[in-house]
Amino acid sequence: MTGDELCIPLFQRLRQDGSLHEGGEEVSLTREKALRIYHTMLFIRVLDERMLAAQRQGRLSFYMQCTGEEATVIGSAAALQDDDMIMAQYREQGALAWRGFSCDEFMNQMFGNERDYGKGRQMPIHYGSRDLNYMTISSPLATQIPQATGYAYGQKLAGKGQCTITIFGEGAASEGDFHAALNMASVHRVPCIFLCRNNGYAISTPSCEQFAADGIAPRAFGYHMQCIRVDGNDVIAVYEATLAARKIAVETNQPVLIEAMTYRLAAHSSSDDPSGYRSKKEEAIWRDKDPILRMRHWLETQGWWSEEEEKATGDQLRREVLESMKRAEKLAPPPLESLITDVYDTPPPLLEAQMEDLKQHIRKYPHAYPKGASSMGFSADEIEQSRKAHQQRQQGGQPA
Repeated sequence: MTGDELCIPLFQRLRQDGSLHEGGEEVSLTREKALRIYHTMLFIRVLDERMLAAQRQGRLSFYMQCTGEEATVIGSAAALQDDDMIMAQYREQGALAWRGFSCDEFMNQMFGNERDYGKGRQMPIHYGSRDLNYMTISSPLATQIPQATGYAYGQKLAGKGQCTITIFGEGAASEGDFHAALNMASVHRVPCIFLCRNNGYAISTPSCEQFAADGIAPRAFGYHMQCIRVDGNDVIAVYEATLAARKIAVETNQPVLIEAMTYRLAAHSSSDDPSGYRSKKEEAIWRDKDPILRMRHWLETQGWWSEEEEKATGDQLRREVLESMKRAEKLAPPPLESLITDVYDTPPPLLEAQMEDLKQHIRKYPHAYPKGASSMGFSADEIEQSRKAHQQRQQGGQPA
């Protein structure tokens, strides 16, 4: 056998016009939950648009958009319990928003101010929340996948009926961590959901150059694991698939692999230009499959949404995001001393000495480190005077 005998179908519930595919049961989503899902999708779309613009304006160093993948991320999160653990990659801000992460909390992390839970140590979009059971994002690709297996093993031992979901792209599934994680999860029978959002590209590498087989879902059979392939732009299909996967995971202690077929409408990150590796025609085809538009059409067929509500909600979200961004920008950076906390209970002498060296350096060149100097008590005028003195020294040919 070559594997060509296997043909994994695509689970779908909604057509793009909002109508249901024939032969399926009625959608079990309540009006309240459906509207909450849609509101979260709209919020993430607005957040993405505004923060990319802020990056282009030089107000933010880096950003990654979820645009086009909102249904996969938010639909799966909505199917979980609040005490289930989420271990995401870096494009899953929608799952965190679903859990209740506020706009201010998003902004504080991206601007690395004094209210940032990470104390300014991470680059933007590396969110995390202990209270919301959302593991802090790590930059290295795929490391969260085996970590999810280990965490789910702990949940199995605790016996409280919880599970872990780990979300990653098809590019991350090419890492060795993916295979080690699935094998361990299957052997030890842990309640873990592996959600691969197959958006067609690992940065600029198309999926056809990543693997020769039929996507990611068939890999589950090599580990004796249940799997499903779902339309990742169909939020109801993703929700129902994740709901079923969670039931299997917590009731039988078996892992499940979900492959969500979607598309990244935006660039890989604010540092990427997708025009170098994909066509406008291809993007246009997928824009017609916009998951937010599909969900909106379905809500309208239910009589739960209107054009007036769409406009009012969009205006309100844009105001909320802009006002939150302005607040975050004005907040002070984290205290300089926080740089050496959280490693040792009491910082050892070597770290204390390095901190003092750093302070002396900043006192000498406050203009070069305005945030650090501000944290040490330097005023804006003192920092500006240092900058002018530095310029004068340079113009006079003196050492900086």
